[in-house]
Amino acid sequence: MTTQRSEPAQNADERTMLEGWLDYHRQTLARKCEGLTDAQLRTASVEPSALTLMGLVRHMAEVERGWFRKVLADDDPGPLYHTEEDRDGEFHLTEADTWAQAHATWQAEIEIARRHAAGFALDDLSKGRSRFTEEPFSLRWIYTHMIEEYARHNGHADLIRERIDGATGD
Repeated sequence: MTTQRSEPAQNADERTMLEGWLDYHRQTLARKCEGLTDAQLRTASVEPSALTLMGLVRHMAEVERGWFRKVLADDDPGPLYHTEEDRDGEFHLTEADTWAQAHATWQAEIEIARRHAAGFALDDLSKGRSRFTEEPFSLRWIYTHMIEEYARHNGHADLIRERIDGATGD
């Protein structure tokens, strides 16, 4: 299966453009993971790093959950993978961790994020707060941050994928 990736509109309103860029980067990460086995998706970038493609997907599920559920909507179901003892739990994979599970969890968090965001205007402030500040965030800020977060991690994904099988691309 090839993930379809749509170029963001070049002349859309601000919200459509922000949502388009966010979806573009979500789709880019999915494409970086396509065609690999679970073992390849669990392959670390370089010792001693635990950074893997599957770990990045699990991390982005946590990030989607944190910003759109906890911060934006003040709906805190708790973390998916990390704990107080293991703050980077999403990157600590075992042989039991599968792409099917990681991908399904990530996609579910994206759908919940979309539903929450649909109830806010760009200038509306979040109902919840992050662990970094007691100040609320506008939906515009959250969208911009999420685009930055995906873009940064897609750069990591490029390098990991190239290490695994030599595949490069946009």
